[in-house]
Amino acid sequence: MQAKTARAPGRAKRESLRHDIAMNKGLYLLSIPIIAFFLVFSYAPMGGLVIAFQNFRPQRGILGSEWVGFQNFIDFFTNPSFFSILRNTLVISGLGLVIAFPMSIVFALLLNEIGSRKFKKVIQTVSYMPYFISLVVICGLVTEFCSSNGAVTKVFCAITGRPKENLLTNPDYFWAINLISDLWQNLGYSSIIFVAAITSVSQDLHEAAAIDGANRLRRVWSITIPSIMPTIVTMLILRCGSLLSVGFEKILLLYSPSTYSTADVISTHVQRLGIEQTQYGYSAAVGLFNSVINTVMLLAANAISSKVADTSVL
Repeated sequence: MQAKTARAPGRAKRESLRHDIAMNKGLYLLSIPIIAFFLVFSYAPMGGLVIAFQNFRPQRGILGSEWVGFQNFIDFFTNPSFFSILRNTLVISGLGLVIAFPMSIVFALLLNEIGSRKFKKVIQTVSYMPYFISLVVICGLVTEFCSSNGAVTKVFCAITGRPKENLLTNPDYFWAINLISDLWQNLGYSSIIFVAAITSVSQDLHEAAAIDGANRLRRVWSITIPSIMPTIVTMLILRCGSLLSVGFEKILLLYSPSTYSTADVISTHVQRLGIEQTQYGYSAAVGLFNSVINTVMLLAANAISSKVADTSVL
């Protein structure tokens, strides 16, 4: 009797799954390309992580390369520039998390308060446009503006009274330049999801609050922000999960040996040693370390959020 009872839930689940597939054949067919994409480009390459524990040589292949265990990880942790690279990665990501992320929320709130629909659309279009410009063009503009005779350099030197110099060759300015250019390029686009969340807030709540005498700022603080808080928490969790994954393309186009002390991050370190110096095993170990830390931070942020804010992504 107990065996039949134990088998019953399993049979019920299988029948429920068959019924769901039969009712939603179209959706399952549409999901096939997405599943295939992740299987081919995300899961299949994970087998190559074994080279993180080898002195990998392409001519010998994975099976013929020398096994070195955790030596590649030890080499990375004992690298004289390890703490500098980790600091730069955390600072650049942290600036985006502490400054850029809240500013995208504030920008969405400000857009929502614009009364004229035409003016609102113009502001949205202008703010979204930089995101669709090629990153190479963006970096070219930043390089030109920050050159010795660039517009940004002239304004900066006029305000501070400092002599003209190429700002991108001074390591003291790299974090600020990277953050400001990120805000210019991504602020509008990153606010889209918050704008969408704000539009779903019930207007009845705002009307009731207005009748009670609440001004605009009070309505935003007491109604709009709490209503979109689940979206904010979800996006924050996802940002925490990629805290060490600083987009290296832009940094690679902007940095130079003179700014390695503040610009070199984990991803550029992997690219320089793995591609340029052919230390494939070492670069794979560093990349694996980066992915593991990101996963741990994602799970930790999700666990904290589920307990504190009752919102999670897993």
